[in-house]
Amino acid sequence: MKIIVGLGNPGKEYDKTRHNIGWMFLDYFADKNNVDISKEKLDSKICEIKLNNEKIVLVKPLTYMNLSGNAVVKLKNWYKVEDDDIIIIYDDIDINFGTIRFREKGSGGSHNGMKNIVQMLNTEQIPRIRIGIGGLKHEKQDLKDFVLEKFRQNELNELNDIFKLVEEKLNDFLDK
Repeated sequence: MKIIVGLGNPGKEYDKTRHNIGWMFLDYFADKNNVDISKEKLDSKICEIKLNNEKIVLVKPLTYMNLSGNAVVKLKNWYKVEDDDIIIIYDDIDINFGTIRFREKGSGGSHNGMKNIVQMLNTEQIPRIRIGIGGLKHEKQDLKDFVLEKFRQNELNELNDIFKLVEEKLNDFLDK
């Protein structure tokens, strides 16, 4: 069993914002698999699916970004999975827009949601896929304002191609 967590914030005001790219990817992935992530359970919206004879839980924490670890701990305990059976998908302002990075472990870096997950699980042994949202523009802008800003249309147009790359990395993780 694997748990795929896309980080984001609940509420219409956060739709299509940079910080919600984890949620946006899960919507893309759920669409491709003809499922809906809407069941509320354990401080999250979840959906259980079967892929290649393995149970997969798609998760959108409802705890707001900075408390994502609260939901992840509840899910880990409920489903009785190991840390390395959980993968976190989230935005990374420190890498250029559209760049994808997979890591099997590491600190939360500058991302408050990931820092909270590392803290709450008390481990850095958590696989993650980081989706770059950075670039030159944010260097002259307040960090909070930048991550909560909605994507520009040209960026939204590129997300499908970016999400295909994320899906490839996710499939590698699921196949391991």
